[in-house]
Amino acid sequence: MRALLLTVGLCALAVSPAVTAKEQAPAADVQSGFARHAMVAAANPLATEAGLAVLRRGGSAVDAAVAIQAVLGLVEPQSSGLGGGGFMVYYDAKTRTVTAYDGRETAPAGATNRLFVGDDGKSLPFFDAVLGGISTGVPGAIAMLDQAHRDHGTLPWAGLFDTAENLADQGFIVSKRLAGMITSKAPQASAPDAVQYFTKPDGTRYAAGDRLRNPAYAQTLRRIATFGASGLLTGPVAQDIVARVHEAPRPSSMTLADLAAYRPVVQPALCRPFETYVVCTPQAPSGGPGLQIALGILNHTDIAKRGANDEQAWFQFGQASRLAYADRDRYVGDPAFVKVPVEGLLAPDYLAARAALIGETVGPVTFGHPQGAPPAGIDNTREPGGTSHFVIVDKKGNVVSMTTTVESIFGSGRMVDGFFLNNQLTDSSFSPTDPDGAPAANAPGPGKRPRSSMAPAIVLNRNGTFYAAAGSPGGSAIQAYDLKALVAMLGWGMSPQDAAALPNLVAKDNRFSADPFPPAIMAALAARGMKLETSRGEESGIQAVVTKNGGYLGGADPRREGRARGF
Repeated sequence: MRALLLTVGLCALAVSPAVTAKEQAPAADVQSGFARHAMVAAANPLATEAGLAVLRRGGSAVDAAVAIQAVLGLVEPQSSGLGGGGFMVYYDAKTRTVTAYDGRETAPAGATNRLFVGDDGKSLPFFDAVLGGISTGVPGAIAMLDQAHRDHGTLPWAGLFDTAENLADQGFIVSKRLAGMITSKAPQASAPDAVQYFTKPDGTRYAAGDRLRNPAYAQTLRRIATFGASGLLTGPVAQDIVARVHEAPRPSSMTLADLAAYRPVVQPALCRPFETYVVCTPQAPSGGPGLQIALGILNHTDIAKRGANDEQAWFQFGQASRLAYADRDRYVGDPAFVKVPVEGLLAPDYLAARAALIGETVGPVTFGHPQGAPPAGIDNTREPGGTSHFVIVDKKGNVVSMTTTVESIFGSGRMVDGFFLNNQLTDSSFSPTDPDGAPAANAPGPGKRPRSSMAPAIVLNRNGTFYAAAGSPGGSAIQAYDLKALVAMLGWGMSPQDAAALPNLVAKDNRFSADPFPPAIMAALAARGMKLETSRGEESGIQAVVTKNGGYLGGADPRREGRARGF
Protein backbone atom coordinates (compact mmCIF):
# COMPACT_ATOMS: atom_id res chain seq x y z
CA MET A 1 0.00 0.00 0.00
CA ARG A 2 1.09 3.49 -0.73
CA ALA A 3 1.06 6.17 1.95
CA LEU A 4 -1.52 8.87 1.43
CA LEU A 5 0.34 12.17 1.12
CA LEU A 6 -1.78 15.00 2.43
CA THR A 7 -0.10 17.98 0.83
CA VAL A 8 -2.99 20.40 0.78
CA GLY A 9 -3.15 23.17 3.39
CA LEU A 10 -6.08 22.55 5.67
CA CYS A 11 -7.66 24.61 8.42
CA ALA A 12 -8.08 23.59 12.05
CA LEU A 13 -11.14 21.49 12.79
CA ALA A 14 -14.12 22.73 14.77
CA VAL A 15 -14.70 21.24 18.21
CA SER A 16 -17.53 18.69 18.27
CA PRO A 17 -20.43 19.28 20.65
CA ALA A 18 -20.88 17.04 23.66
CA VAL A 19 -22.43 13.61 23.29
CA THR A 20 -26.02 13.52 24.48
CA ALA A 21 -27.58 10.89 26.71
CA LYS A 22 -29.70 9.78 23.76
CA GLU A 23 -26.55 9.13 21.73
CA GLN A 24 -25.01 7.14 24.59
CA ALA A 25 -27.97 4.81 25.05
CA PRO A 26 -30.23 4.67 22.00
CA ALA A 27 -33.57 2.95 22.29
CA ALA A 28 -34.11 -0.25 20.31
CA ASP A 29 -36.02 1.56 17.59
CA VAL A 30 -33.55 4.46 17.32
CA GLN A 31 -31.26 4.20 14.32
CA SER A 32 -28.29 6.23 15.57
CA GLY A 33 -25.81 5.29 18.27
CA PHE A 34 -22.60 6.30 20.06
CA ALA A 35 -19.79 3.92 21.05
CA ARG A 36 -16.34 4.26 22.56
CA HIS A 37 -14.50 1.38 20.90
CA ALA A 38 -16.15 0.11 17.70
CA MET A 39 -19.11 0.88 15.47
CA VAL A 40 -21.19 -0.78 12.77
CA ALA A 41 -23.79 0.96 10.61
CA ALA A 42 -25.56 -1.44 8.24
CA ALA A 43 -28.83 -1.62 6.33
CA ASN A 44 -30.49 -4.34 8.43
CA PRO A 45 -30.37 -4.90 12.20
CA LEU A 46 -29.43 -8.57 11.75
CA ALA A 47 -26.43 -7.55 9.66
CA THR A 48 -25.40 -4.92 12.20
CA GLU A 49 -25.48 -7.48 15.00
CA ALA A 50 -23.52 -10.00 12.93
CA GLY A 51 -20.77 -7.43 12.39
CA LEU A 52 -20.68 -6.46 16.06
CA ALA A 53 -20.41 -10.11 17.10
CA VAL A 54 -17.27 -10.45 14.97
CA LEU A 55 -15.77 -7.25 16.38
CA ARG A 56 -16.45 -8.38 19.95
CA ARG A 57 -14.50 -11.57 19.21
CA GLY A 58 -11.51 -9.45 18.29
CA GLY A 59 -12.16 -9.44 14.57
CA SER A 60 -11.04 -6.69 12.22
CA ALA A 61 -13.25 -4.35 10.22
CA VAL A 62 -12.73 -6.58 7.18
CA ASP A 63 -13.67 -9.70 9.17
CA ALA A 64 -16.91 -7.96 10.14
CA ALA A 65 -17.51 -6.95 6.52
CA VAL A 66 -17.45 -10.60 5.45
CA ALA A 67 -20.04 -11.52 8.07
CA ILE A 68 -22.24 -8.52 7.26
CA GLN A 69 -22.25 -9.23 3.52
CA ALA A 70 -23.18 -12.85 4.14
CA VAL A 71 -26.19 -11.77 6.22
CA LEU A 72 -27.26 -8.95 3.91
CA GLY A 73 -27.33 -11.31 0.94
CA LEU A 74 -29.85 -13.41 2.84
CA VAL A 75 -32.09 -10.84 4.56
CA GLU A 76 -32.18 -8.18 1.81
CA PRO A 77 -31.58 -10.15 -1.41
CA GLN A 78 -33.22 -7.34 -3.37
CA SER A 79 -30.10 -5.26 -2.73
CA SER A 80 -26.92 -7.33 -2.62
CA GLY A 81 -25.64 -10.85 -2.34
CA LEU A 82 -23.21 -13.60 -3.24
CA GLY A 83 -24.11 -13.15 -6.91
CA GLY A 84 -23.24 -9.43 -6.99
CA GLY A 85 -20.33 -7.05 -6.72
CA GLY A 86 -19.20 -3.98 -4.85
CA PHE A 87 -16.59 -1.37 -4.02
CA MET A 88 -14.82 -0.93 -0.71
CA VAL A 89 -12.40 1.60 0.76
CA TYR A 90 -10.30 0.51 3.72
CA TYR A 91 -8.47 2.74 6.19
CA ASP A 92 -5.45 1.28 7.98
CA ALA A 93 -5.11 3.10 11.30
CA LYS A 94 -1.47 2.08 11.76
CA THR A 95 -0.18 3.29 8.40
CA ARG A 96 -2.87 5.96 7.82
CA THR A 97 -3.38 4.71 4.28
CA VAL A 98 -6.62 4.28 2.36
CA THR A 99 -6.86 1.39 -0.09
CA ALA A 100 -9.61 0.88 -2.67
CA TYR A 101 -10.97 -2.58 -3.48
CA ASP A 102 -12.84 -3.01 -6.76
CA GLY A 103 -15.15 -6.03 -6.79
CA ARG A 104 -17.17 -4.87 -9.78
CA GLU A 105 -18.58 -7.60 -11.99
CA THR A 106 -17.00 -8.23 -15.38
CA ALA A 107 -18.51 -9.07 -18.73
CA PRO A 108 -17.73 -12.53 -20.13
CA ALA A 109 -15.01 -12.89 -22.73
CA GLY A 110 -17.68 -13.47 -25.37
CA ALA A 111 -19.40 -10.10 -24.81
CA THR A 112 -19.23 -7.38 -27.46
CA ASN A 113 -20.04 -3.67 -27.52
CA ARG A 114 -23.35 -4.61 -29.15
CA LEU A 115 -24.41 -6.78 -26.22
CA PHE A 116 -27.65 -4.84 -25.80
CA VAL A 117 -28.35 -4.11 -29.48
CA GLY A 118 -31.11 -6.20 -31.04
CA ASP A 119 -31.16 -7.85 -34.45
CA ASP A 120 -32.97 -4.79 -35.77
CA GLY A 121 -30.01 -2.57 -34.84
CA LYS A 122 -31.92 -0.84 -32.05
CA SER A 123 -31.21 -0.91 -28.31
CA LEU A 124 -33.09 -3.67 -26.50
CA PRO A 125 -35.98 -2.72 -24.23
CA PHE A 126 -34.37 -2.29 -20.82
CA PHE A 127 -36.17 -4.99 -18.87
CA ASP A 128 -35.90 -7.45 -21.76
CA ALA A 129 -32.17 -7.16 -21.23
CA VAL A 130 -32.40 -7.28 -17.41
CA LEU A 131 -34.34 -10.55 -17.41
CA GLY A 132 -32.06 -12.15 -19.98
CA GLY A 133 -28.98 -14.19 -19.23
CA ILE A 134 -26.92 -11.50 -20.96
CA SER A 135 -27.43 -9.09 -18.07
CA THR A 136 -25.31 -11.07 -15.61
CA GLY A 137 -21.65 -10.29 -15.05
CA VAL A 138 -19.10 -12.46 -13.26
CA PRO A 139 -19.79 -11.75 -9.56
CA GLY A 140 -17.01 -9.99 -7.65
CA ALA A 141 -18.12 -9.15 -4.11
CA ILE A 142 -16.96 -12.40 -2.50
CA ALA A 143 -13.66 -12.41 -4.39
CA MET A 144 -13.09 -8.81 -3.25
CA LEU A 145 -13.80 -9.68 0.38
CA ASP A 146 -11.60 -12.78 0.12
CA GLN A 147 -8.70 -10.62 -1.06
CA ALA A 148 -9.33 -7.94 1.58
CA HIS A 149 -9.42 -10.65 4.26
CA ARG A 150 -6.07 -11.98 3.07
CA ASP A 151 -4.73 -8.44 3.43
CA HIS A 152 -6.41 -7.32 6.66
CA GLY A 153 -8.28 -10.19 8.29
CA THR A 154 -7.46 -11.42 11.79
CA LEU A 155 -10.02 -14.16 12.46
CA PRO A 156 -10.15 -17.33 10.33
CA TRP A 157 -12.22 -16.89 7.18
CA ALA A 158 -14.18 -20.09 7.76
CA GLY A 159 -15.65 -18.81 11.03
CA LEU A 160 -17.11 -15.60 9.60
CA PHE A 161 -20.21 -17.18 8.05
CA ASP A 162 -21.74 -18.87 11.10
CA THR A 163 -24.41 -16.25 11.78
CA ALA A 164 -25.59 -16.15 8.17
CA GLU A 165 -25.57 -19.96 7.93
CA ASN A 166 -27.71 -20.27 11.05
CA LEU A 167 -30.17 -17.63 9.84
CA ALA A 168 -30.47 -19.41 6.50
CA ASP A 169 -30.93 -22.85 8.04
CA GLN A 170 -33.28 -21.85 10.85
CA GLY A 171 -35.01 -19.01 9.04
CA PHE A 172 -35.12 -15.24 9.46
CA ILE A 173 -38.09 -12.94 9.91
CA VAL A 174 -39.07 -11.17 6.69
CA SER A 175 -38.84 -7.41 7.16
CA LYS A 176 -41.37 -4.87 5.93
CA ARG A 177 -38.97 -3.67 3.25
CA LEU A 178 -38.29 -7.14 1.86
CA ALA A 179 -42.02 -7.91 1.97
CA GLY A 180 -42.70 -4.81 -0.09
CA MET A 181 -40.12 -5.87 -2.66
CA ILE A 182 -41.59 -9.37 -2.90
CA THR A 183 -44.94 -7.91 -3.97
CA SER A 184 -43.50 -5.03 -5.98
CA LYS A 185 -44.20 -4.35 -9.63
CA ALA A 186 -40.56 -4.91 -10.55
CA PRO A 187 -40.41 -7.55 -13.32
CA GLN A 188 -37.83 -9.54 -11.37
CA ALA A 189 -40.28 -10.04 -8.50
CA SER A 190 -42.55 -11.88 -10.94
CA ALA A 191 -39.75 -13.93 -12.49
CA PRO A 192 -40.16 -17.70 -12.01
CA ASP A 193 -37.24 -18.15 -9.61
CA ALA A 194 -38.36 -15.27 -7.38
CA VAL A 195 -41.96 -16.45 -7.37
CA GLN A 196 -40.89 -19.95 -6.35
CA TYR A 197 -38.59 -18.70 -3.58
CA PHE A 198 -41.04 -16.21 -2.11
CA THR A 199 -44.20 -18.37 -2.26
CA LYS A 200 -45.28 -20.34 0.82
CA PRO A 201 -46.65 -23.89 0.64
CA ASP A 202 -50.20 -22.51 0.84
CA GLY A 203 -49.64 -20.53 -2.36
CA THR A 204 -49.41 -17.08 -0.76
CA ARG A 205 -46.38 -14.82 -0.85
CA TYR A 206 -44.18 -14.35 2.20
CA ALA A 207 -45.19 -11.27 4.19
CA ALA A 208 -43.60 -9.17 6.91
CA GLY A 209 -43.25 -11.21 10.08
CA ASP A 210 -43.10 -14.59 8.32
CA ARG A 211 -40.09 -16.84 8.83
CA LEU A 212 -38.21 -17.63 5.60
CA ARG A 213 -35.70 -20.46 5.41
CA ASN A 214 -33.05 -20.83 2.71
CA PRO A 215 -31.02 -24.03 3.27
CA ALA A 216 -29.52 -23.78 -0.22
CA TYR A 217 -27.98 -20.43 0.75
CA ALA A 218 -26.51 -22.01 3.89
CA GLN A 219 -24.98 -24.78 1.80
CA THR A 220 -23.40 -22.27 -0.57
CA LEU A 221 -21.97 -20.36 2.39
CA ARG A 222 -20.43 -23.57 3.68
CA ARG A 223 -18.64 -24.04 0.35
CA ILE A 224 -17.37 -20.45 0.44
CA ALA A 225 -16.31 -20.82 4.07
CA THR A 226 -14.30 -23.90 3.13
CA PHE A 227 -12.83 -22.87 -0.22
CA GLY A 228 -12.93 -19.05 -0.18
CA ALA A 229 -14.06 -17.27 -3.32
CA SER A 230 -13.18 -20.42 -5.28
CA GLY A 231 -16.18 -22.06 -3.64
CA LEU A 232 -18.35 -19.65 -5.64
CA LEU A 233 -16.31 -19.15 -8.81
CA THR A 234 -15.33 -22.78 -9.44
CA GLY A 235 -16.93 -26.15 -8.85
CA PRO A 236 -20.64 -26.97 -8.65
CA VAL A 237 -21.86 -23.44 -7.81
CA ALA A 238 -20.02 -22.00 -10.79
CA GLN A 239 -21.46 -24.73 -12.98
CA ASP A 240 -24.95 -23.82 -11.78
CA ILE A 241 -24.34 -20.13 -12.53
CA VAL A 242 -23.20 -20.86 -16.07
CA ALA A 243 -26.10 -23.23 -16.69
CA ARG A 244 -28.66 -20.69 -15.47
CA VAL A 245 -27.39 -17.73 -17.48
CA HIS A 246 -27.24 -19.92 -20.60
CA GLU A 247 -30.99 -20.46 -20.43
CA ALA A 248 -33.40 -18.44 -22.55
CA PRO A 249 -34.41 -15.74 -22.95
CA ARG A 250 -31.29 -14.02 -24.28
CA PRO A 251 -28.70 -16.56 -23.08
CA SER A 252 -25.26 -15.42 -21.96
CA SER A 253 -21.89 -16.42 -23.37
CA MET A 254 -20.44 -16.77 -19.84
CA THR A 255 -18.15 -19.77 -19.31
CA LEU A 256 -16.55 -21.50 -16.36
CA ALA A 257 -13.27 -19.94 -17.49
CA ASP A 258 -14.79 -16.46 -17.14
CA LEU A 259 -15.72 -17.21 -13.53
CA ALA A 260 -12.42 -18.81 -12.60
CA ALA A 261 -10.44 -15.91 -14.11
CA TYR A 262 -12.11 -13.19 -12.01
CA ARG A 263 -9.75 -11.03 -9.94
CA PRO A 264 -10.57 -7.97 -7.84
CA VAL A 265 -8.57 -4.79 -8.38
CA VAL A 266 -6.65 -3.39 -5.40
CA GLN A 267 -5.14 0.10 -5.64
CA PRO A 268 -4.68 3.35 -3.71
CA ALA A 269 -7.90 5.24 -3.12
CA LEU A 270 -8.76 8.43 -5.01
CA CYS A 271 -8.31 11.19 -2.40
CA ARG A 272 -9.05 14.91 -2.76
CA PRO A 273 -9.62 17.82 -0.35
CA PHE A 274 -13.03 19.10 0.65
CA GLU A 275 -13.16 21.97 3.12
CA THR A 276 -10.85 21.03 6.04
CA TYR A 277 -10.81 17.33 5.20
CA VAL A 278 -9.62 14.84 2.61
CA VAL A 279 -12.26 12.57 1.06
CA CYS A 280 -11.17 9.16 -0.26
CA THR A 281 -13.22 7.04 -2.66
CA PRO A 282 -12.61 4.16 -5.07
CA GLN A 283 -11.19 4.85 -8.51
CA ALA A 284 -13.05 4.48 -11.82
CA PRO A 285 -15.22 2.72 -12.87
CA SER A 286 -16.83 3.45 -9.50
CA GLY A 287 -18.82 6.57 -8.71
CA GLY A 288 -15.79 7.93 -6.89
CA PRO A 289 -14.62 10.27 -9.67
CA GLY A 290 -18.12 11.69 -10.14
CA LEU A 291 -18.50 12.34 -6.41
CA GLN A 292 -15.07 13.95 -6.28
CA ILE A 293 -15.96 16.22 -9.21
CA ALA A 294 -19.07 17.42 -7.38
CA LEU A 295 -17.17 18.02 -4.14
CA GLY A 296 -14.42 19.83 -6.04
CA ILE A 297 -16.93 22.15 -7.71
CA LEU A 298 -18.57 22.92 -4.36
CA ASN A 299 -15.14 23.70 -2.92
CA HIS A 300 -15.25 26.78 -5.17
CA THR A 301 -18.53 27.97 -3.63
CA ASP A 302 -19.52 29.18 -0.17
CA ILE A 303 -21.90 26.25 0.46
CA ALA A 304 -20.12 25.32 3.70
CA LYS A 305 -20.89 28.76 5.16
CA ARG A 306 -24.57 28.21 4.52
CA GLY A 307 -26.77 25.42 5.80
CA ALA A 308 -29.63 23.03 5.23
CA ASN A 309 -32.25 25.79 5.49
CA ASP A 310 -30.58 27.99 2.89
CA GLU A 311 -32.10 27.99 -0.60
CA GLN A 312 -28.80 29.15 -2.14
CA ALA A 313 -27.00 26.16 -0.65
CA TRP A 314 -29.41 23.75 -2.33
CA PHE A 315 -29.22 25.66 -5.60
CA GLN A 316 -25.43 25.36 -5.54
CA PHE A 317 -25.78 21.70 -4.65
CA GLY A 318 -28.12 21.02 -7.55
CA GLN A 319 -26.06 22.89 -10.11
CA ALA A 320 -22.82 21.23 -9.00
CA SER A 321 -24.57 17.87 -9.25
CA ARG A 322 -25.69 18.54 -12.81
CA LEU A 323 -22.19 19.53 -13.88
CA ALA A 324 -20.60 16.51 -12.21
CA TYR A 325 -23.11 14.07 -13.72
CA ALA A 326 -22.50 15.54 -17.17
CA ASP A 327 -18.76 14.91 -16.88
CA ARG A 328 -19.14 11.50 -15.30
CA ASP A 329 -21.57 10.27 -17.93
CA ARG A 330 -19.33 11.42 -20.75
CA TYR A 331 -15.94 10.24 -19.61
CA VAL A 332 -16.05 7.56 -16.89
CA GLY A 333 -15.76 3.92 -17.84
CA ASP A 334 -13.47 1.00 -17.07
CA PRO A 335 -9.93 2.49 -17.07
CA ALA A 336 -8.53 -0.86 -18.21
CA PHE A 337 -10.30 -0.27 -21.54
CA VAL A 338 -10.85 3.48 -21.94
CA LYS A 339 -8.90 6.57 -20.99
CA VAL A 340 -10.60 8.27 -18.02
CA PRO A 341 -9.16 11.82 -17.64
CA VAL A 342 -9.35 11.82 -13.84
CA GLU A 343 -6.51 14.27 -13.28
CA GLY A 344 -8.00 16.71 -15.77
CA LEU A 345 -11.49 16.37 -14.31
CA LEU A 346 -10.19 17.06 -10.80
CA ALA A 347 -7.66 19.79 -11.66
CA PRO A 348 -8.35 22.90 -9.51
CA ASP A 349 -8.52 25.26 -12.50
CA TYR A 350 -10.97 22.98 -14.31
CA LEU A 351 -13.18 22.66 -11.23
CA ALA A 352 -13.11 26.42 -10.72
CA ALA A 353 -14.21 26.94 -14.32
CA ARG A 354 -17.05 24.46 -13.86
CA ALA A 355 -18.12 26.17 -10.60
CA ALA A 356 -18.26 29.49 -12.44
CA LEU A 357 -21.08 28.03 -14.57
CA ILE A 358 -23.44 27.67 -11.59
CA GLY A 359 -24.95 31.11 -12.24
CA GLU A 360 -28.13 32.50 -10.73
CA THR A 361 -30.73 30.45 -12.64
CA VAL A 362 -30.93 27.00 -14.21
CA GLY A 363 -29.55 26.86 -17.71
CA PRO A 364 -28.27 24.23 -20.15
CA VAL A 365 -25.56 21.94 -18.77
CA THR A 366 -23.14 19.90 -20.82
CA PHE A 367 -19.88 18.07 -20.26
CA GLY A 368 -16.62 20.00 -20.12
CA HIS A 369 -13.31 19.50 -21.87
CA PRO A 370 -10.72 18.66 -19.22
CA GLN A 371 -7.08 18.19 -20.07
CA GLY A 372 -6.40 14.72 -21.43
CA ALA A 373 -10.01 14.02 -22.35
CA PRO A 374 -10.38 11.60 -25.29
CA PRO A 375 -13.20 11.77 -27.84
CA ALA A 376 -16.21 10.17 -26.17
CA GLY A 377 -19.69 9.39 -27.43
CA ILE A 378 -23.08 10.05 -25.89
CA ASP A 379 -23.85 7.81 -22.95
CA ASN A 380 -27.01 5.69 -22.98
CA THR A 381 -26.84 4.00 -19.59
CA ARG A 382 -29.85 3.36 -17.36
CA GLU A 383 -29.05 2.46 -13.78
CA PRO A 384 -31.86 1.38 -11.48
CA GLY A 385 -31.00 0.76 -7.86
CA GLY A 386 -30.85 -2.40 -5.80
CA THR A 387 -27.91 -1.75 -3.53
CA SER A 388 -26.75 -1.60 0.12
CA HIS A 389 -24.06 0.15 2.14
CA PHE A 390 -22.32 -0.39 5.46
CA VAL A 391 -19.59 1.23 7.56
CA ILE A 392 -17.42 -0.53 10.16
CA VAL A 393 -14.85 0.80 12.62
CA ASP A 394 -12.97 -1.84 14.62
CA LYS A 395 -11.28 -1.59 18.03
CA LYS A 396 -7.93 -0.67 16.44
CA GLY A 397 -9.48 2.19 14.47
CA ASN A 398 -9.40 0.45 11.10
CA VAL A 399 -12.36 1.35 8.89
CA VAL A 400 -14.37 -0.25 6.09
CA SER A 401 -16.83 1.68 3.93
CA MET A 402 -18.45 -0.67 1.41
CA THR A 403 -21.24 -0.38 -1.13
CA THR A 404 -22.53 -3.69 -2.44
CA THR A 405 -25.14 -4.61 -5.05
CA VAL A 406 -26.87 -7.06 -7.36
CA GLU A 407 -27.87 -4.00 -9.45
CA SER A 408 -31.66 -3.90 -9.78
CA ILE A 409 -34.25 -5.36 -7.39
CA PHE A 410 -33.41 -9.09 -7.06
CA GLY A 411 -30.81 -8.62 -9.80
CA SER A 412 -31.85 -10.46 -12.96
CA GLY A 413 -34.58 -12.35 -11.09
CA ARG A 414 -32.68 -15.61 -11.66
CA MET A 415 -31.46 -17.71 -8.72
CA VAL A 416 -28.95 -20.49 -8.23
CA ASP A 417 -28.09 -22.28 -4.99
CA GLY A 418 -30.05 -19.91 -2.79
CA PHE A 419 -28.95 -16.53 -4.17
CA PHE A 420 -29.93 -14.14 -6.94
CA LEU A 421 -27.69 -13.43 -9.93
CA ASN A 422 -26.85 -9.83 -10.75
CA ASN A 423 -27.98 -7.85 -13.79
CA GLN A 424 -24.91 -5.65 -13.56
CA LEU A 425 -24.04 -5.58 -17.25
CA THR A 426 -27.13 -3.45 -17.89
CA ASP A 427 -25.16 -0.68 -16.17
CA SER A 428 -23.38 -0.41 -19.53
CA SER A 429 -24.37 1.96 -22.29
CA PHE A 430 -26.94 0.34 -24.56
CA SER A 431 -25.62 2.40 -27.50
CA PRO A 432 -21.96 1.53 -28.15
CA THR A 433 -21.16 4.63 -30.20
CA ASP A 434 -22.16 8.22 -30.83
CA PRO A 435 -23.89 8.92 -34.15
CA ASP A 436 -20.56 10.31 -35.36
CA GLY A 437 -18.82 7.07 -34.44
CA ALA A 438 -17.17 8.15 -31.16
CA PRO A 439 -17.24 5.21 -28.72
CA ALA A 440 -19.26 5.51 -25.52
CA ALA A 441 -16.87 5.27 -22.56
CA ASN A 442 -19.26 2.90 -20.81
CA ALA A 443 -20.05 0.60 -23.75
CA PRO A 444 -19.86 -3.12 -22.87
CA GLY A 445 -16.99 -5.30 -23.99
CA PRO A 446 -15.20 -8.57 -23.19
CA GLY A 447 -13.91 -8.57 -19.63
CA LYS A 448 -15.05 -4.99 -19.10
CA ARG A 449 -16.45 -3.64 -15.82
CA PRO A 450 -19.52 -1.41 -16.21
CA ARG A 451 -19.44 2.09 -14.80
CA SER A 452 -20.94 2.30 -11.33
CA SER A 453 -22.39 5.07 -9.17
CA MET A 454 -21.26 3.32 -5.98
CA ALA A 455 -18.92 5.65 -4.11
CA PRO A 456 -18.15 4.50 -0.56
CA ALA A 457 -16.20 7.25 1.15
CA ILE A 458 -13.71 7.56 4.00
CA VAL A 459 -12.85 11.05 5.27
CA LEU A 460 -9.53 11.96 6.89
CA ASN A 461 -8.36 14.85 9.01
CA ARG A 462 -5.46 16.95 7.76
CA ASN A 463 -2.94 14.72 9.58
CA GLY A 464 -4.25 11.54 7.98
CA THR A 465 -6.29 10.31 10.93
CA PHE A 466 -9.79 8.96 10.42
CA TYR A 467 -12.68 11.39 10.76
CA ALA A 468 -15.75 9.94 9.03
CA ALA A 469 -17.12 7.38 6.58
CA ALA A 470 -20.33 7.33 4.56
CA GLY A 471 -22.11 5.84 1.60
CA SER A 472 -25.53 5.01 0.19
CA PRO A 473 -27.44 2.83 -2.24
CA GLY A 474 -29.75 4.40 -4.80
CA GLY A 475 -28.74 3.64 -8.39
CA SER A 476 -27.46 6.65 -10.31
CA ALA A 477 -28.70 8.86 -7.45
CA ILE A 478 -25.97 7.45 -5.18
CA GLN A 479 -23.69 10.29 -6.25
CA ALA A 480 -26.22 12.86 -5.04
CA TYR A 481 -27.03 10.97 -1.84
CA ASP A 482 -23.37 10.62 -0.89
CA LEU A 483 -22.74 14.25 -1.78
CA LYS A 484 -25.59 15.38 0.48
CA ALA A 485 -24.30 13.35 3.43
CA LEU A 486 -20.74 14.61 3.05
CA VAL A 487 -21.70 18.26 2.60
CA ALA A 488 -24.01 18.06 5.62
CA MET A 489 -21.44 16.39 7.88
CA LEU A 490 -18.27 18.11 6.70
CA GLY A 491 -19.62 21.50 5.66
CA TRP A 492 -22.59 22.05 7.94
CA GLY A 493 -21.37 20.11 10.98
CA MET A 494 -24.40 17.84 11.17
CA SER A 495 -24.48 14.46 12.89
CA PRO A 496 -24.60 11.35 10.68
CA GLN A 497 -28.23 10.74 11.60
CA ASP A 498 -29.34 14.31 10.89
CA ALA A 499 -27.33 14.38 7.65
CA ALA A 500 -28.92 11.14 6.45
CA ALA A 501 -32.40 12.38 7.32
CA LEU A 502 -32.14 15.57 5.25
CA PRO A 503 -34.29 15.71 2.10
CA ASN A 504 -32.60 14.37 -1.02
CA LEU A 505 -32.13 16.43 -4.17
CA VAL A 506 -31.01 14.60 -7.32
CA ALA A 507 -30.23 17.03 -10.14
CA LYS A 508 -29.18 15.56 -13.48
CA ASP A 509 -29.58 17.13 -16.92
CA ASN A 510 -32.84 19.08 -16.62
CA ARG A 511 -34.44 16.69 -14.14
CA PHE A 512 -34.74 17.62 -10.48
CA SER A 513 -36.16 14.80 -8.37
CA ALA A 514 -36.38 15.33 -4.64
CA ASP A 515 -38.01 14.56 -1.35
CA PRO A 516 -40.40 17.29 -0.21
CA PHE A 517 -38.43 20.31 1.00
CA PRO A 518 -39.86 23.15 3.10
CA PRO A 519 -42.31 25.08 0.88
CA ALA A 520 -40.21 28.25 0.98
CA ILE A 521 -37.14 26.45 -0.36
CA MET A 522 -39.13 24.64 -3.07
CA ALA A 523 -40.70 27.93 -4.18
CA ALA A 524 -37.36 29.74 -4.22
CA LEU A 525 -35.70 26.99 -6.26
CA ALA A 526 -38.62 26.85 -8.69
CA ALA A 527 -38.31 30.62 -9.23
CA ARG A 528 -34.73 30.00 -10.35
CA GLY A 529 -35.71 27.24 -12.76
CA MET A 530 -35.15 24.27 -10.43
CA LYS A 531 -38.65 22.87 -10.07
CA LEU A 532 -38.47 19.84 -7.82
CA GLU A 533 -40.44 16.72 -8.72
CA THR A 534 -41.11 14.66 -5.61
CA SER A 535 -41.39 10.88 -5.16
CA ARG A 536 -39.17 9.87 -8.05
CA GLY A 537 -36.42 7.27 -8.00
CA GLU A 538 -35.11 4.94 -5.32
CA GLU A 539 -34.84 6.03 -1.70
CA SER A 540 -31.45 6.68 -0.19
CA GLY A 541 -30.03 4.32 2.41
CA ILE A 542 -27.18 6.32 3.88
CA GLN A 543 -25.00 4.75 6.57
CA ALA A 544 -22.42 7.02 8.18
CA VAL A 545 -20.01 7.25 11.12
CA VAL A 546 -17.98 10.17 12.50
CA THR A 547 -15.40 10.33 15.27
CA LYS A 548 -16.65 12.19 18.30
CA ASN A 549 -15.40 12.73 21.84
CA GLY A 550 -12.98 9.84 21.75
CA GLY A 551 -15.54 7.48 20.23
CA TYR A 552 -17.79 7.05 17.21
CA LEU A 553 -21.22 8.40 16.38
CA GLY A 554 -23.15 6.43 13.78
CA GLY A 555 -26.32 7.07 11.84
CA ALA A 556 -28.62 5.19 9.48
CA ASP A 557 -31.03 6.57 6.90
CA PRO A 558 -34.57 6.74 8.34
CA ARG A 559 -35.97 5.83 4.92
CA ARG A 560 -34.76 2.25 5.41
CA GLU A 561 -34.21 -0.35 8.13
CA GLY A 562 -30.59 0.32 9.02
CA ARG A 563 -29.08 0.53 12.49
CA ALA A 564 -25.86 2.03 13.85
CA ARG A 565 -24.62 0.25 16.95
CA GLY A 566 -21.31 -0.22 18.74
CA PHE A 567 -19.62 -0.92 22.03
